[in-house]
Amino acid sequence: MSHAPAKVAYNFPPAPPSAVTESPTVKWVLISLTLLVISLFLLLPLIVVFYEALDLNVAFERAFAKPQTLRAKIVEALFNADWKQWWEHVSTPETWEAIKLTLFTAAIAVPLNTLFGLAAAWLVTKFEFRGKSVLLTLIDLPFSVSPVVAGLTFVLLFGAQGTFANWLAHPNLSLSLTPWRWTSIDHAWTFWQGDQIRIIFALPGIVLATIFITFPFVARELIPLMQSQGTDEEQAARVLGAGGWQTFFRVTLPNIKWGLLYGVILCNARAMGEFGAVYVVSGNYSGQITLPLHVERVYYASFVSVVPAFAVASLLAALAVVTLIVKTFVEWKFREE
Repeated sequence: MSHAPAKVAYNFPPAPPSAVTESPTVKWVLISLTLLVISLFLLLPLIVVFYEALDLNVAFERAFAKPQTLRAKIVEALFNADWKQWWEHVSTPETWEAIKLTLFTAAIAVPLNTLFGLAAAWLVTKFEFRGKSVLLTLIDLPFSVSPVVAGLTFVLLFGAQGTFANWLAHPNLSLSLTPWRWTSIDHAWTFWQGDQIRIIFALPGIVLATIFITFPFVARELIPLMQSQGTDEEQAARVLGAGGWQTFFRVTLPNIKWGLLYGVILCNARAMGEFGAVYVVSGNYSGQITLPLHVERVYYASFVSVVPAFAVASLLAALAVVTLIVKTFVEWKFREE
């Protein structure tokens, strides 16, 4: 007599609805809403900036008066735009000074945050230690703090009446830093005044504020990526005799290179476009303003026309477009590998 096992009837719960099983109507409604929001809040302002910067009103009126295709009208209008006037607006000494200060600030802040992001991501993903959650919270702190509040904090710390005011005015410290005294006549680049080191309303304050605001970009790109990759390859390299630096440069860095580049691009874009914190620590004084602050100054100074302000703003818009192109290329290479 055979004893076959009794069949047990399982009542599995119904599978949750998946996004890919939604009806075509819902899918196209969501896509249309997304495109509408992107068009209104991203593409339209970008088009308006270049339209006003090049003063295309007259050029488009002439082009649309002719019987030709829409593409031919747009090409003709762009070709007949007042490029000479645009160049006159963006080639003023004040604009070049703002560009120089913006590039110099980014040239300091981005490499420092790249090194910090690499070190923080390596520490968080490769080691277990007490206080890791606190470190992650501190990394995200610039995302939750208003840039204006961050700038005000630096003023309270390093300003003339700040916490470190006496330390910055110490005569021995001043003597030790004399060989590095910056002798430029430009106001922002002169961070030395008598025996007082100038942090606020000078280049060091602008750099500190930019570093704080762009603090998390590289680290936050690398931490999830390195967590998903795990530590198996690094452990294999160490078992085979590789040292710490060899493991980093030959195993870890090749695996994260596109994620690292992606974070650097975002960090650089934010460093060049930061407004609130830099506005507070620079005081918006002449000779110590970055490009975003210069756009605001030109806008309020131009009572007759907004073309000069939009011409300067077009430089930042062009930077954003270049950033998007590079970002898209990096994402494509990232997916490819």
